[in-house]
Amino acid sequence: MDRAARSRTRGVATTGALLAAILIHNLTYPLSAAGGAWPALFYLFYATIFVAGTWALSASRAYRTGAALSGLAVFIAGLANSYAPGPAAALAVYLTSMAYHGVMIAVLARYTFQARTVMTDVVLAATSLYLVLGSAFSAVFATIEWLAPGSFATSSGAAITWQQMIYYSYVTLTTVGYGDITPTGFYAQAFAAFEAILGVLYTVLLLSRLVGLHASEADRG
Repeated sequence: MDRAARSRTRGVATTGALLAAILIHNLTYPLSAAGGAWPALFYLFYATIFVAGTWALSASRAYRTGAALSGLAVFIAGLANSYAPGPAAALAVYLTSMAYHGVMIAVLARYTFQARTVMTDVVLAATSLYLVLGSAFSAVFATIEWLAPGSFATSSGAAITWQQMIYYSYVTLTTVGYGDITPTGFYAQAFAAFEAILGVLYTVLLLSRLVGLHASEADRG
């Protein structure tokens, strides 16, 4: 196997593992509120996946440092919120999560849109980027609700939890809009609309990019 083939194989393995880790994180978030060692294990996993992804996909010292520092901050804030919950600890989780996601978004966007050929690793990275955008907006919405309680309302009248924010964010990003959670505050509505627009634009831009790269490859061939 030549160097280029090894590099492609390594890229597919890295982006595939990152995508799988993001899916596992999104599905196992309730563990952060479980008892015993589960919150610590969950936040250790959460604080590791973007750091590992950044170091594997980017050689930038700034990105690597940002991922490591924000990952450590997320871990500390997550433990504090799980074992000594309170308004300040919850806000710390939201703010550190936004910073942590921001680094991963930058790394994945650069990896995806600077690619010169359509490869499996690019598609996997683009999919991961889409999922990271959704979970990043969860932290944004949670921060809005923290700053202005009642910015979101549920059809059942129940209080909105972090897990529901993740659900609502992905429903908004994909423009499904079930309507069981409704943004009622000004900032909640503004950011919900922005996320919905971003989800549509991302899909259009990504498809245009991939089709353009494929066409260029066909012309060269």
